[in-house]
Amino acid sequence: MSDTASSSTSSSVTSPATLVAMSDTVSSSANSNATSPATSVVNPVSIFIMGENPSSPNCFLYANIESAKTLEEHVSISIVEKLARHSDLPPERCIFKVHEKLRKINPDAYEPAIVAIGPYHRGKTNLQGMEKIKLHYLKSLLVRRKETSAERYVIAMRALEEEARKCYAEPIGVSSEEFVHMMLLDGCFIVELVLKLSKNVTRDENDPIFRTDWMPYFLALDLFLFENQVPFFVLLKLYDLIEGPKEELVNIALSAFNPLFQDLLVSRFDMNSLHKVQHILDLLHSSRCPPFGRIGKITRSDWESIQCTSQLQKAGIKFKKAEGSSNLFDITYSNGTMRIPHLTIDDYTESLFRNLIAHEQYGGRSIVCYITHYCMFMDYLVDYAEDISSLRRDGIITNSLGGDEVVSTMFSKLGYNININPYHFSYANIFNDVNKHCRKRQHIWMATLRHDYFNSPWAIISFLGAVLLLLLTIIQAVFGVCSFFVHKS
Repeated sequence: MSDTASSSTSSSVTSPATLVAMSDTVSSSANSNATSPATSVVNPVSIFIMGENPSSPNCFLYANIESAKTLEEHVSISIVEKLARHSDLPPERCIFKVHEKLRKINPDAYEPAIVAIGPYHRGKTNLQGMEKIKLHYLKSLLVRRKETSAERYVIAMRALEEEARKCYAEPIGVSSEEFVHMMLLDGCFIVELVLKLSKNVTRDENDPIFRTDWMPYFLALDLFLFENQVPFFVLLKLYDLIEGPKEELVNIALSAFNPLFQDLLVSRFDMNSLHKVQHILDLLHSSRCPPFGRIGKITRSDWESIQCTSQLQKAGIKFKKAEGSSNLFDITYSNGTMRIPHLTIDDYTESLFRNLIAHEQYGGRSIVCYITHYCMFMDYLVDYAEDISSLRRDGIITNSLGGDEVVSTMFSKLGYNININPYHFSYANIFNDVNKHCRKRQHIWMATLRHDYFNSPWAIISFLGAVLLLLLTIIQAVFGVCSFFVHKS
């Protein structure tokens, strides 16, 4: 009886070898009927059903081993195929889309209002009106040049297509013909607009752009948007074909845009760096000549943040408008006085700053983030509306935006989701000097005395009267004592 039971038990349990054989059989059968690589994966459940003893752990063990092996092969093949299709990121990439964390703070700051330049905003309904004006500008260019065809411009753009595509970090879903068409229209439009803004070319009295005062300004703002760009070498090539030496384009462009951004733009540019210019926004950025070259690397532990304007004034720091400075970023500090160049803040200041900051954030280590540093500096100075009010009274800020609270909020938000290299902050030396001043108690005492007792002419007169009365009282007391001793003697 025991032999029978033993035999029965033995027959009810599938050996590991039998299970593997079953696994191979099922796998082979699956492979023979497979229509895709995925169907060759052995299903552990099927092998589990084939086992006569479902409670045996060997069923799961061997089934999962076989499945894992096949799955690994499938994943490996899939990765190899993807790597074969993948191409390396081109180092020429210089035109990006703003990442979501930066965009969500103020999405409108990165959106064109009138004209789409390049592929990122192409096709948007609200920008289609300018496409006809682009064609009008191309036609007027050909008429002015006494040309009947745009063929030579098309040939030039076709030759630059591959290089231009590599400048865009995001996928461009347009055909070769559409891309060349876009580069030609956008490039010629920018060149013609710059020539007309600088008055190097006579403006047509029926020109739809110059019939209004607001449109040239809004167009210029759109041309300085981070996502709204074409490679600068495209503009240089077109200018070379249209007008002459391509180096002239830089000076003409800076001259054209200078009246629109008087506080921010300086018409100086090192022509030796022409080959490094990426696009129009980069030209604006590169044309700045900040005096930061004299500032070396400063470790993070060597500087700390400063207090806001109202607190610094309580510590005896004075703020004055920097006279004769042609550079917005040329902030200086000496002997308790900080001199800051004038800044006009209007409805479009934030957009311009945000796009320049975005350019610095994506520019890598080759770009000095002096726009970001300036905005951070102002963010430290401005915590409350009263700080803006104080800077307005000192002639440093002209507020054409709205209430002082609005300007204070703008500077605070400009620093959101922004990263800088803490080892190279352009205003670190100024921060160090200001903090040294604030740590000396006598400066705080003198500032408190001036604030509490010398804050108006009447307060000064009252103080002088009190001092005079005190002196007279002391003199009277001295004479009284002297007369007493004289009389006694």
